Amino acid sequence: MARPLRIQIAGGRYYVTSRGNERRPIFRDDRDRSHFLELLSELPDRLGARIHGWVLMDNHYHLLLETPEPNLSRVGQWLNVAYSVWFNRRHDRSGHLFQGRFHSLLVGEASGWLEVARYAHLNPVRVARLGLGKADRQRTRSPAATDPGATVVAERLRVLRSYRWSSYRAYSGEAPQPPWLVTDALLGAMGRGSLPQRRKRWREFHEQPLREGHMDHPWDRVVAGAVLAPERVLTEIRKRCAALSREIARGRELVGGIAWDVIVQAVESAHRQRWEEFRDRHGDWGRDMALYLGRIHGRLRLTDLGLLAGGIGYTAVAQAISRVRRKTQTDPAWRLHLQSVEKQLSKLDFGEK
Repeated sequence: MARPLRIQIAGGRYYVTSRGNERRPIFRDDRDRSHFLELLSELPDRLGARIHGWVLMDNHYHLLLETPEPNLSRVGQWLNVAYSVWFNRRHDRSGHLFQGRFHSLLVGEASGWLEVARYAHLNPVRVARLGLGKADRQRTRSPAATDPGATVVAERLRVLRSYRWSSYRAYSGEAPQPPWLVTDALLGAMGRGSLPQRRKRWREFHEQPLREGHMDHPWDRVVAGAVLAPERVLTEIRKRCAALSREIARGRELVGGIAWDVIVQAVESAHRQRWEEFRDRHGDWGRDMALYLGRIHGRLRLTDLGLLAGGIGYTAVAQAISRVRRKTQTDPAWRLHLQSVEKQLSKLDFGEK
């Protein structure tokens, strides 16, 4: 399965998660959890990240981060590596602590940011013993959903309000707010009024699903596994990515190779369609051929090619390149496509490289 592209923009707000290798615990006791929060508190001064929320579970964590600089990868890598080194030393172990790289989701609107915050903060309650396991949550979306009952609801609320390893209590006013926790954006989304009034609405916003037993989630609106935003916001993000794509393409021309726009022009001529018409078609020979030639003749990195092709993960780019190599060896039609594109390239004046 292709990994989604990591979209890094200045001022981006991200939902970040990371899970223990083989789903094993990354927090064995409260000392582990406390140290992780100590590292989290260093992120604003060390890398400029703004912390909007966190939830620590036994084998994974959830973070709400904002990056004034486009450096999400550095933020997540530093946090995971620093904690892994400390954890391994403390527990006399070796090897990977986390399961691959951390997962991130760019959140492009205030309402989505609020929904993601609720989803993260309700994790301690989203368990089978409280009637909110995976199978239970599926039932709540069907006509078979039933009233959870006052006793179950009371226990859900008790767990949420008493869970120590989450920023929920700092938002609701039940625990002191750490100086490095930024709460104005999420509490500001709760409407006008005094701070106590907004905190009251915050509690109601989180507790309503627990009372009703209906746990909505925002993931149905996620695009390309990497962005949660409505179309108007997504359009703006695409424009920013396109500008970055042009910078990448210009920068790569300095180290030699055929410019990306020249490769696209050649593929368009052979395909007899505009790039935008076939760019998003999975398995389309034109898209795959552009990626292949961008790698071979343009000397572009896989991540850069993914961005230039509209925001696909580098694994998907690698698969497309492998597909071209395989197809051109076994399929006469693909060989003809490649010959046609390379013929078009030979006609173009690339200029000095």
